[in-house]
Amino acid sequence: MNFLKIISVFLAVAVLQPMFSLFSFAEEASGISAESAVLILADTGEVIISRAPNKRMPMASTTKIMTAISVIENFDIARTLTIPKEAEGVEGSSAYLRAGERYTVTELLYALMLSSANDAAVALAVGCGGSIEDFAEIMNDKACDLGLSDTHFSNPHGLDAKEHYSTAYDLALIMAYAMKNETFRTVTASGSYTCSSKGNESKVFYNHNKLLDRYQWCTGGKTGFTKLCGRCLVSSAEKDGVELICVTLNASDDWNDHEKMFEAGFERYQRIELVSEDGILYSLPTVNGEKERVKAFAKPCDAVIERDDSRYIKTVTELERFYYADIKKGQRLGSIVFYQGEKEIARSDIIATEEVKELKYKNFFWRILSVFK
Repeated sequence: MNFLKIISVFLAVAVLQPMFSLFSFAEEASGISAESAVLILADTGEVIISRAPNKRMPMASTTKIMTAISVIENFDIARTLTIPKEAEGVEGSSAYLRAGERYTVTELLYALMLSSANDAAVALAVGCGGSIEDFAEIMNDKACDLGLSDTHFSNPHGLDAKEHYSTAYDLALIMAYAMKNETFRTVTASGSYTCSSKGNESKVFYNHNKLLDRYQWCTGGKTGFTKLCGRCLVSSAEKDGVELICVTLNASDDWNDHEKMFEAGFERYQRIELVSEDGILYSLPTVNGEKERVKAFAKPCDAVIERDDSRYIKTVTELERFYYADIKKGQRLGSIVFYQGEKEIARSDIIATEEVKELKYKNFFWRILSVFK
């Protein structure tokens, strides 16, 4: 497809005075307690702060992020499951489920993510996937879909197992992906949940993620701990349109680690508007159409950039010289691409806002005349 690339005016980005940062933003970050850690932009996966981010490590109950999103995407969360015998009495954190009780998948998801219930993890794996092994394969398939080469799941709860590992960076990407799902966002952001399935004792699940109360910008996350893993924490935070994901593995002071890294990230990045909510209107030439031009609209668009980045933002508008009818309303006709240096930071599609039908000609010569016109 041949594009006419029109280089438009450069949009200047305000250069703000660099502010004091808690970290140097080098590849290795000092001042945190974790053996492995990473802070990324949720939109792009860009690494802001890191320490051994690609080191394979056990990750305890942060595993349950993948468990939850695998259930949400593949199964009906409104269905009711009977608690299997395998789920009763699983070691570690528990919702104290008993074999034969019946709960909805939604209720078990809250038990999984808030109370970190290992019995709920097994109940979901067996009830939805058929067995722990089969459900682990669903989790691994999703990891492959996300392009994660340093992650492998052996179970849905994160109890120590030889072939159960991930990295801080992979876990951050899993969390960023999961946070795009509204059901997951609602569950992980909840402080508590009361479960009162018919015929069962009422249970209240409380979220173990203290950052939801400690840090005002926190939007969710998952804790984890075993003696082998140490303290593990995955969390998300959003401020002024900038969403960050933070992961620490084997950290003695994880709550403070996450707060410090989030503050450093928000200090460094900002979201800017590239195409306003009103969009940009176009009138583009057509050929063989009942109208000589078609109206089009560039969608609103924004991007996250560094506050102290002095590079200009360049816009490139990609459009055809003309468009052959039949043109459908909503059809993509081109795009506006935004660059900072050589890096593409955003793209806005240009969409037809009306239909332009093909003109029906009386004969071949009339059609040729119209084209030359």
